[in-house]
Amino acid sequence: MEQLMPIGIAMTAGLLLSRLVKKLKLPAVTGYLIAGILVGPYCLGALGEWLNVNWLGFVSFEAVEGNSVLSKVALGFIAFAIGDEFRISSLKKIGKQATVIGIVQAIIATLVVDLALILLCQFLPEEVINTPSAIVLGAVATATAPAATLMVVRQYKAKGKLTDILLPVVAIDDAVGLVVFAVSFGIAQSLNSGVALSAISVVVEPLLEVILSLLLGFVLGVLFSLAEKYFKSNSKRLALSITFVIMAVALSMFETHIGGVHVKFSSLLVCMMLGTVFCNMCDFSEEIMGKTDRWTAPLFILFFVLSGAELKFDMFGNILVVLVGVVYILARSAGKILGASISAKATKCDPNIVKYLGITLLPQAGVALGMSLIAAEILGEAGAMIRNITLFAVLIYELVGPMLTKIALTKSGDIIPRKVINLGEEDDE
Repeated sequence: MEQLMPIGIAMTAGLLLSRLVKKLKLPAVTGYLIAGILVGPYCLGALGEWLNVNWLGFVSFEAVEGNSVLSKVALGFIAFAIGDEFRISSLKKIGKQATVIGIVQAIIATLVVDLALILLCQFLPEEVINTPSAIVLGAVATATAPAATLMVVRQYKAKGKLTDILLPVVAIDDAVGLVVFAVSFGIAQSLNSGVALSAISVVVEPLLEVILSLLLGFVLGVLFSLAEKYFKSNSKRLALSITFVIMAVALSMFETHIGGVHVKFSSLLVCMMLGTVFCNMCDFSEEIMGKTDRWTAPLFILFFVLSGAELKFDMFGNILVVLVGVVYILARSAGKILGASISAKATKCDPNIVKYLGITLLPQAGVALGMSLIAAEILGEAGAMIRNITLFAVLIYELVGPMLTKIALTKSGDIIPRKVINLGEEDDE
């Protein structure tokens, strides 16, 4: 009861808050995140602990983290759905543009954040922010949350030139982010310890992670496409789809060391490639993808509510941390918007893409938190500061980002007002 009841309360709160934020013309994602805060350790969870009722909400952050496997599976399905955007027919039209934009905007965001925070280092105590921390935070800035973006696109049934290029850019952005983070983290570790840079940790390991993840996703995608042909009923095909995504997430958790090289996988890249290969090899992939989307609707709600419950407000007690967080948010936002605008203009994209794409790339969550967690585990006090600043930024971006994405898609004409879709189903209320 103490494990399942908080999940039931979390989903109930998410559904109720989604109706409330709809009245305020906000995306459902925002409602789910707020619901998570309400059922988390600061509100309902604290009340439950005071009443000695452990099932009333999530009484601690450890209780929230106990459901992390659900979040990992949800991210796997989100990445799988994004893979559907990489159909060869679409890539022939926007593949080059999406690749250039995905790389350029990520690098510019990193450079802008690095510059802003290194400059800030000159005015703040070293225990608050130092050069290695600034370099790592610059790399964290590359990551964009695919989940929030995808949910806004689906809820409002966004369709148009901006939407067509947005999801591929987000996927490429995360691949670039993994490489940039590994390189930046290697440099930061060297500066922090005074040890010479290691080519293996800075170059080999990040590239190996990307290549192995894509290769694993490709193999699973081929097997998935071949296996689907042996099942004729839609229910069996749907079950097989769910099975392969869960297997992909599970295999992505495997890590080992081979000759001093840390070998690991990115579940986002594995599941994205799984979806990409499947949608290009299977004739009835669109139908299966649609059914999978509907099946995962409750899982996505739970994912965002859990994400909201994970947000920590403790960092507001230190004004200097808040200052660094504000500078990080402003610098990253400027870098994303500037980088997307420059690269979109250089690749001769539609004027609406040039103007609004950067705004849709602001949401940040899971990937950035994963990067900050690595920093916290290895860099000690500096890593803990990176973690706090990232948590602060995620809190702001996740609450404001979906709303900004909706505004940008509406301004570009990709969202038609008054025709709203909730989780793939038409909202007739």
